[in-house]
Amino acid sequence: MNAATAKKAKADKASAPKAKAARSAKADRLSTAATPAGTKLSKELLSNVLLAPHMSEKSARVNADGNQFVFRVRDDATKGDVKAAVELMFEVKVDGVQVMNQPGKKRRFGRIAGRRSGYKKAYVRLAAGQTIDFAGNAK
Repeated sequence: MNAATAKKAKADKASAPKAKAARSAKADRLSTAATPAGTKLSKELLSNVLLAPHMSEKSARVNADGNQFVFRVRDDATKGDVKAAVELMFEVKVDGVQVMNQPGKKRRFGRIAGRRSGYKKAYVRLAAGQTIDFAGNAK
């Protein structure tokens, strides 16, 4: 082993704790992808998945046509997380969930180009006969 390979091996050993710390930071995220397989999130974590209902003309249309509700959700939430959170918070049966990342819009501030931050939203389809009243009552 020459000096160059010994130096590289020593550097790899020194960076190993940093890599382990980075992996543990990722594991602290909310997503079930970061948790062991088959593990469900606690009620406390599920209550943080949904950020707010997303109200727009399109969300009103899909609500009337397809019994769907639109929510802003955490950036690291998965379909399973959203489904479990809606069923827990509103006590309804969820048929399906579609999630999408909405990119931020480009904006200008005089000569300076800027960008709004993006967000993740989820379209939640409820079972037939189920509805959500955002006052907290489920029907």
